[in-house]
Amino acid sequence: MTTDIRDIPEAHIDRALELADLAFHSKTGDATRKRQRDMLLDCARVGAYDGEEIVGFTAAHRLGLSVQGGELPAAALDFVSVAPTHRRRGVLTAMMDGLWRRCAADRRPLACLWASEDAIYGRFGFGPATEAYSVEIDSSRPLDLRITPDRRPLRLLDPKDAVPVIAPLYEASRARHAGRLARDEAWWRRSVLAQDDDDDDDDGPSRIVVLGDKDAPAVGYAIYRAGEKGTVTVEEMAAADAPAAAALWTYLASIDLTRKVRAWAVAADDPLLLFAADRDQVRVTGQWPALWLRLVDVAEALKARSWAAPVDLVLEVRDATLPANAGRFRLTADPSGATYEPADAPADLALDVRDLASCYLGGTPVRRLARAGLVEERTPGAARLLDAALETEYLPFTGEDY
Repeated sequence: MTTDIRDIPEAHIDRALELADLAFHSKTGDATRKRQRDMLLDCARVGAYDGEEIVGFTAAHRLGLSVQGGELPAAALDFVSVAPTHRRRGVLTAMMDGLWRRCAADRRPLACLWASEDAIYGRFGFGPATEAYSVEIDSSRPLDLRITPDRRPLRLLDPKDAVPVIAPLYEASRARHAGRLARDEAWWRRSVLAQDDDDDDDDGPSRIVVLGDKDAPAVGYAIYRAGEKGTVTVEEMAAADAPAAAALWTYLASIDLTRKVRAWAVAADDPLLLFAADRDQVRVTGQWPALWLRLVDVAEALKARSWAAPVDLVLEVRDATLPANAGRFRLTADPSGATYEPADAPADLALDVRDLASCYLGGTPVRRLARAGLVEERTPGAARLLDAALETEYLPFTGEDY
């Protein structure tokens, strides 16, 4: 089947969103649809047309993604959908090809997404690059901790006043954890702090609690909802240190008329999992790959991040989708910078671009992939050397399902 891949004009946005509802078996209310429409005005929008019918749709938010030592422009894919009448006809592949061209034109070396089905995106070069835990706290009794919570005061903020107070804490978390998306004022208000979501369940509106003296910078915040069924749902938290985090978790676990705290996504190295005194009270209920990453321009991506230790290796990279990334390249890097150039020398490591993406933010050890048979270590010790160079102080984390 021949489809026409072209930009979706503003006049067709509602039609594209109707296709997304069809593909994801969802029903979107008026308030959420307005917010989606407004968001899409700032996105690259790629459509697959069969005649004048939209049979495929994907959008790409133009955002920055934190990487070790800085930030890189990324295409954050959203609404990836194909009409059920046009599945398995190459529609998704054609749309992805269109997106890669737009990434090259916009000089965006990274693409990322949340995968609705993990099996789909590996063939397009995406690999799971951050990991998240789901956590549940039994708050029917006081939260038992091994450390003393920060004793500074807590206060609730009106969402309209929150951004100047909590945004610096979020930015500090981006500097620690790779894999976090940049937010401007509009993104905060439209995607993070929106209060008129007509698709919510029994949970109440989002609340924002802040830790710290009123006339000083905040040292922590949490965004949460408390539901009629006695569950507190934590949507986001950032804290300057472990005592500040302990104060926020203690507050969330002490809200009246609730019995349970659920956090859908916390970092795998979140201090709660260590300073909780009773791991029967604080349980990990899920462990899952969060953000999937695609190195659209491998050379630019590798040269732009910082490196923890010297490394000089020849990598043989396979990339069936973007041939410019494929071949043998010498990676020479140290804390002062990196070069990545074509090489004729034998490869020390051979790997697929999706596995390089999984390692890129420092969350997946190359050695683990080698033991799984996904990376070929042709020079003994090469995987360990690359791991040392990719090492990060904090694990990458993405807690925002945009």
